[in-house]
Amino acid sequence: MATKKSASRKSSSTSRKKSASKKSASKKSSSRKYSPKAQKSVEREMHEFKRGKLKSGRSGKKVTNPKQAIAIGLSEARRKGAKVPKKKAA
Repeated sequence: MATKKSASRKSSSTSRKKSASKKSASKKSSSRKYSPKAQKSVEREMHEFKRGKLKSGRSGKKVTNPKQAIAIGLSEARRKGAKVPKKKAA
């Protein structure tokens, strides 16, 4: 009896995985769009970050988090007028 139950569970879980993968495929088409100018800006900031030369804005402290480096790059791109999606609402 235990083997039949586990077999039926496996079949239902595989069908769930298939439907979940279809949903994620449709999400990809509506992903965020960044301009090449914005990508270059982020690339430049990441390069500085990896070399340990990237400093934070007002305080001038060294940036230690890669997400922070990306945020700085996107912020600069916005100031230059590059196409960057809006910030998420907090």
